[in-house]
Amino acid sequence: MQQTTTQFNGHQSPAPILAPIKYCLYARKSTESEERQILSIDSQIKEMLTIAQRENLNIVEIKRESHSSKEVGQRPIFNQMISEIREGKYNAILTWAPDRLSRNAGDLGSVVDLMDQKLLTEIRTHGQIFTNNPNEKFLLMILGSQAKLENDNKAVNVKRGLRTRCEMGWRPGVAPTGYLNEKYVDKKCQCRLDPKRAPFIKQMFEKVGNEQWSGRKTYMWLRDIGFKTKTGKPLNLGNVYLLLRNTFYYGEFEYPVGSGNWYQGKHTPIISKELFDKVQESLNENFIPKTESKEFAFTKLIKCGYCGSGICADEKFKKLKDGGVNRHVYYFCSKGRNTDCKNPAINEPDLIDELVNLMDRIDIDELGVKNTIEKELARFNKFRVGVLGHKKENNEPDIDLRNYTKYLLKEGTLIEKRELLSFLKSKLLLKDKKITLE
Repeated sequence: MQQTTTQFNGHQSPAPILAPIKYCLYARKSTESEERQILSIDSQIKEMLTIAQRENLNIVEIKRESHSSKEVGQRPIFNQMISEIREGKYNAILTWAPDRLSRNAGDLGSVVDLMDQKLLTEIRTHGQIFTNNPNEKFLLMILGSQAKLENDNKAVNVKRGLRTRCEMGWRPGVAPTGYLNEKYVDKKCQCRLDPKRAPFIKQMFEKVGNEQWSGRKTYMWLRDIGFKTKTGKPLNLGNVYLLLRNTFYYGEFEYPVGSGNWYQGKHTPIISKELFDKVQESLNENFIPKTESKEFAFTKLIKCGYCGSGICADEKFKKLKDGGVNRHVYYFCSKGRNTDCKNPAINEPDLIDELVNLMDRIDIDELGVKNTIEKELARFNKFRVGVLGHKKENNEPDIDLRNYTKYLLKEGTLIEKRELLSFLKSKLLLKDKKITLE
């Protein structure tokens, strides 16, 4: 900081010269419409530049931000401005109104803290100036708190309005497929039947409820007939199940979802409650629980014999007449290198048989864990004789290495199977449901 001298009682004493005030022009607005938001920011900047020219203010930075200020730390431009003030790039802020800086206590506190540290000289708005003065800082905090109160009251009023709409029978938000939202202001939250899609929604429920179609079969049917939503996109399988579980189609809805607050809608139902219940019963009967883990024994250990891609796996479930479920695991080419690879899939039992047969043909030295397995077998043979009291006959051979590897492939744990094959010196190849070594 530069210094000058002044006379005081005949003595010269240094007097500080204040650093010039450098302003950051900060404009923020958060509204429903992006177009209105941009126009609002531009109009703020125009007005504030006029003020700066009239008051001869030194503007060194202009910042625009459209993020909401209701939550602390969620405005990157504002956070950048605070950092640059700490770095000394500028020491004043020009903004349209105090509520543009903050509508929450955290961000407002950071601004006042900069004033306390004398890093922020002043905040100027279109009608007020706030400096590092207790009264002016107090007024700034009151105005910021008032803006926060307005936000909080607005949220309460919006929730009350939405609840009132629900009690009137009108569900807020975008209407589900099969309905169209009314665009008139006096019919807010109301919807009407979509004449193009509502008949297909009804057929979906009838096919599942009356003809016992599965969700996947229904999805295939919709795909074949070229069904599209009002946005022009086809439904995926997950969407189909969500629609079939949606109570809105027979006249009831929950809002918000998961709140437990149910309302009777005034919209026209597409289906009856009886048909909806039949669909839920059909879906629950066909529901097959998936396993929690999808870890498979032989993935990442085998390559495709056609294209060299990795071999991956998936599980399929088949429901039995007695209520049980059969799980089938299939291994197939991931098609990572060739999307048109024709290598057929193989189920896990057949793959294990192929690996067992490979153990008969493989050179025993090919197993990199030969010594480890031999030691384990020797220990096991001693255990049979010494602990279990098994008497070995003269012509009875010990359990050999090859038979032990077959046992692990058939009865071993997932970890044991993976460990055994991971020590093979050559890569395994799967081609036309046959396993060979590379």
